[in-house]
Amino acid sequence: MNQVPASQPWLEELSHCQLCEWRCGVNRLAGEVGVCRIGAPQVASRNLHPAPPESYTIFMAGCNFRCLYCQNWDIAHFPDSGGQIDGWVEPAEMAREAVAALHSSRARRMGADRLFFSGGCPTCSLSYVERVVYEARQIASDTRVNFDTNGFMTPDSLTRVLEFTTSITFDIRAVDEQVHRALTGAPPAPVLRNAQVVAQHPDKLWEFRVLVVPGMNDGQIEPICRFLVDLDPALPVCFLAFRPNFVLEQHPGASWELMQQAVSIAYDCGLQKATWAGHPGLPGISRTAHSSAYLVPGAKLAGTYAQAVGCGTHPRNCGGCPQVHCCPVKSYHPSRRT
Repeated sequence: MNQVPASQPWLEELSHCQLCEWRCGVNRLAGEVGVCRIGAPQVASRNLHPAPPESYTIFMAGCNFRCLYCQNWDIAHFPDSGGQIDGWVEPAEMAREAVAALHSSRARRMGADRLFFSGGCPTCSLSYVERVVYEARQIASDTRVNFDTNGFMTPDSLTRVLEFTTSITFDIRAVDEQVHRALTGAPPAPVLRNAQVVAQHPDKLWEFRVLVVPGMNDGQIEPICRFLVDLDPALPVCFLAFRPNFVLEQHPGASWELMQQAVSIAYDCGLQKATWAGHPGLPGISRTAHSSAYLVPGAKLAGTYAQAVGCGTHPRNCGGCPQVHCCPVKSYHPSRRT
């Protein structure tokens, strides 16, 4: 893995990191780590990717959430996951590679028309993302950029994202405090605050995305839809069918009927652009909910899964957890990946 150069002025804010709402304040340039567990930004992988929007996707390592269902757990929970990543890539080199890929015949056949920063959570690497975008637009001024976010960023970080993005894909897990904490380890308030801001920039929004986990946040579909319709009924929302993964590797996948129901609920609430995507119906067996730390049924079940792998702070609060640097969720290795 290449070492980060000693002098990078645009990285200096990482000496007291305040990019996301954990506001850890650690000196990541000196090797200190916060909730995301990433020092200097690291590229996990990059490639032309067919998922909408079709793009050249740069996956950044690290995440400020510790979601129980993480599909990209080896990227999101690096270095605890032990996953293999590309490491430090000079922004100018990354930009040259990305622009060349977007102008290739393969990209044209695929319809890839933008850079797509994902992860993990690219907010943890915002300084690096901005620099890559700057370098890319020095080569091709019309370079489009998508930013894929869990929404857990400071208002200042969101302002910066809105300045350079062409499109934003924005995930909402729940509006209920207990359900959101049980699933992600973080409070929902910053996410909902930022969703309200993004909704004021409909030209920037590709879509809001809601991963539907049966028995956990399926009871949140209507509250999420009502939250969004109050912002703007024309906001696009896509429900994603949960596939058994990570800590929830044995949990049943979302059914076709549940996904159809999610879209119906969205339209009944008044949303005008609701769809669903994914591969429903994957088999599994749910645990019996028994966690006493949560009153809401979906949170109780999610909390039960978290406790089963050793998560000790409930309701979950990764930013204030004594296990933040030895987290059994981050170091969990599933035997199944769908």
